Amino acid sequence: MTAADDGDRAPGETTGASTGESTGESTGDGLPTIASLAELAQLVDSHGSGEELYIRWSQGPHLDLDGTGNGQISRDALTGVPLPGLSASPLAVEPWWEDRSIRVWVARRLYDYRHLRELRGPGVRPWVLIGNETGRGPDNEPLVSCREPVAWIAEDALAECERTVRGLAPRDWGPLNRGR
Repeated sequence: MTAADDGDRAPGETTGASTGESTGESTGDGLPTIASLAELAQLVDSHGSGEELYIRWSQGPHLDLDGTGNGQISRDALTGVPLPGLSASPLAVEPWWEDRSIRVWVARRLYDYRHLRELRGPGVRPWVLIGNETGRGPDNEPLVSCREPVAWIAEDALAECERTVRGLAPRDWGPLNRGR
């Protein structure tokens, strides 16, 4: 995911991704907003195994997707080489996680790449998508073809993710950020 070129978002009213209730989060693109880690964990827990969920950090699907699948590329940040898909982070819970908290799992998935917001500039935020893996990027991150944008992830959920991970982490532990 560290090799991505990323997109933008617009203002408007949305509804909660799994509850249908308004979150007060504004996007204007009709995409719902996940308001909390519990809501994201519920989405992951209830999602069928045949459809993979991913988190993408960008300015949004309206810039990442052109409707034909031809525009769904990221670029290697080092060389500028186009990659065959959008860099993303998988949300699927690995079997070795066993019966541990899905809420902690999704908090970690968000926390690991939160530095992309600062690295990629204004308007970059996480959103969830259903996708198919098309390859691996230079950092071994999944490259995916987005079949369906699912939801934005709200600022409150990101703050909750920070609190959750920092409450568990040793002092010298942090996100996957080369620039540190």
